[in-house]
Amino acid sequence: MIRAGRVATDPVATDPVATDPVATDPVDSIVIGGGVIGLACARALLRSGRDTIVLEAAPWIGSAASSRNSEVIHAGIYYPDESLKARLCVAGREALLAYCAERHVAHRLPGKLIVAADQSGIAELEGLAQQAARNGVTLQWVSAAALREQEPALRAAAALYSPGTGIIDSHGFMVALSGDIEAAGGHIVLATPVTAVTQVRNGFEVATGGEMPARIGAEVVINAAGLAAHRLAASIPGLSAAAAPRQYFARGRYYSYSGRVPFRHLIYPLPERGGLGIHLTLDLAGRARFGPDIAWVDNEDYGFDDSAREHFVAAIQSYYPGLDSTRLQPDQCGIRARLAGPGEPFADFRIDGPAVHGIPGLVNLLGIESPGLTASLAIADEVLRRL
Repeated sequence: MIRAGRVATDPVATDPVATDPVATDPVDSIVIGGGVIGLACARALLRSGRDTIVLEAAPWIGSAASSRNSEVIHAGIYYPDESLKARLCVAGREALLAYCAERHVAHRLPGKLIVAADQSGIAELEGLAQQAARNGVTLQWVSAAALREQEPALRAAAALYSPGTGIIDSHGFMVALSGDIEAAGGHIVLATPVTAVTQVRNGFEVATGGEMPARIGAEVVINAAGLAAHRLAASIPGLSAAAAPRQYFARGRYYSYSGRVPFRHLIYPLPERGGLGIHLTLDLAGRARFGPDIAWVDNEDYGFDDSAREHFVAAIQSYYPGLDSTRLQPDQCGIRARLAGPGEPFADFRIDGPAVHGIPGLVNLLGIESPGLTASLAIADEVLRRL
């Protein structure tokens, strides 16, 4: 059952309502955060036989990062050898495609082209192909001549084709996960911010705010609070500072394109420091979007600033010279929670269980950014293993 309380926006917030919390019946597991990762974790916990509830501060599921992304099913190309991002993206993609087929979640595999604008980028393409192969992902080399036949509007000296890259209805995916949770007897409690997590004998006590403040006992707590996960971890008594690392907020803007673009594939430039570059994605209706760029921000601000338009135009025209810039329209902003800040080296997902921080029954999910949507079902399985 999905139950709503008072509207809230931060999954780790001090509720201003001066009402004594009511002690409720304990449950086996509490998942904090109702985005795609939290919902996948709750489904996995229920399938393992644990009575589970999801606590979500916002009045609807997936209102932050889960609904503000490119909805791409990633293949697992870019991530370093043996990293969690590489392993869980590859495994998660297979699980996600099987789940979408079983639960009739809309998705498609148009594939993507990673393009080198000129000959200077060929060596980098070769390096990407080698990295992908080490991750178990096969890419196909596409010459300039073949590109002119396949995508005449594209300007590139060569490209790598990823047939396993796709697009998904992320909202439909989350609705399906919610249905699985309800069918298994779980509960999703909306508009219910968590105000404290405390260790007690036999597990934890989780205090919530909202219209009906409560204290809920649980043997297991999964911190899947997304942008607020580091603050929640830092607030848990007994957890070391090293187990609650800083998260950096990377905001990305997207522009939509009125009318159709002359492309059948997703188009990605060579990756840049901190991201994959301003790329072209297509949604299931064929609508085109360009983005994201990257800007480091201090808070969760989704306001759209149109000041980057010229930067977007120049980046897009490097591979799509026929761009009509007047058709670019501000679309949306998303924010990623990252464990590496500006100029810092690669940081992997952190799925910290008792073996890391020493607290039985607690798993903190930190820095779960892209490819989190693709990897979500595999991440949930990894959470169970780390318990």
